Amino acid sequence: MLRDVSDDELGTLRRWRNHPEVRLASFTTHEIGEDEHRRWWSSVRSDPSRRVLVYEHRATAAGVVAFTGLGGPEAWWGFYLDVEGLDARGQLMPAWIGLEKAAIAYAFGSLDLDVLRGEVLASNEAVLQLHRRCGFTETDRYAREIDGEDQAVVRLALRRDA
Repeated sequence: MLRDVSDDELGTLRRWRNHPEVRLASFTTHEIGEDEHRRWWSSVRSDPSRRVLVYEHRATAAGVVAFTGLGGPEAWWGFYLDVEGLDARGQLMPAWIGLEKAAIAYAFGSLDLDVLRGEVLASNEAVLQLHRRCGFTETDRYAREIDGEDQAVVRLALRRDA
């Protein structure tokens, strides 16, 4: 299930986002401080083209789904999970699959999108495989500088009618 974020969850979301495995798979890899996180949250809340939601797995907050570029027939999405907590409970893989399905349902249901797009580091084969299993197709690749080095990025899309 996806639901709105409450302000008192910001510390939890930042802790999840700063987990080393999450940072390694992200385009922004530095540890995010409290002030930076609050500025980000302030800009997200006031921007109608963006929506950030909490994913609940087995009635427990377990991840974040972010949609950007809202307002038209297509948008972009990204996510991260509570890697540490889910792994400790042996629920990481089921939560990951559940989040993907919930995000897709939300995109084509509540957001009424025609196309859901995403970007993944080419080195993140596990996420690429999951996206492909859920029907995403590769649209193109490009190089993006991350921490001073060019990294290959895969762009993916899922169409409502796929």
